[in-house]
Amino acid sequence: MNSSLYKTLEWTTRFAYINLLWIFFTIIGGVLLGFFPATTAMFAIIRDWLKGNNEGPLFTTFWQYYKREFWKSNRLGAFIAFIAGFITIDIFFISTNSNEVLTWTYIPLFAFMFLFILFLFYVFPVFVHYDLKVIQLIKNAFLIMLVHPINSFIIILCLISCYYIMKLLPALAFIFGGSIYAFITMWIALNAFYKVQNKQKENK
Repeated sequence: MNSSLYKTLEWTTRFAYINLLWIFFTIIGGVLLGFFPATTAMFAIIRDWLKGNNEGPLFTTFWQYYKREFWKSNRLGAFIAFIAGFITIDIFFISTNSNEVLTWTYIPLFAFMFLFILFLFYVFPVFVHYDLKVIQLIKNAFLIMLVHPINSFIIILCLISCYYIMKLLPALAFIFGGSIYAFITMWIALNAFYKVQNKQKENK
């Protein structure tokens, strides 16, 4: 029991610490330039944890990933920001015409928004798992999202459950919000990656 308690406290501390590092490095990067490298570093470390590599110094490892992927992650961030900006403008347009009844013409926009959200579940896991150029990783993330709808459904269920828990205890969102999101999406995305790898082996 003492061993189990120690392990629980150890991993709780790790998740809180990496969440703190994520916030800290986002801020020192000026938020706009720091968010994507910090998010990438957090996902990379959680991927290491899931693959059994959890012995390295956390701060040093985070900093190494942050530096190494700084520009590449911000190129990806520019693409994501462009799409998010496009969606925001469309939502603003809809809200300014809220007196009108929503018609079928809005369906493609809402479908695109939904697919974009699902794409975001996979883009950072693909970034840290595969050594690809930005255009290639965008394409791979989108394709993996399309061929594994069950994994996407499980991610949504897990995140909704976490949302309601953190709504009851708002402090948890600040302490664990980012790291829990990264763990859930990375864990389920890894499962999808292994399925892809096994299928490729079978086809050879």
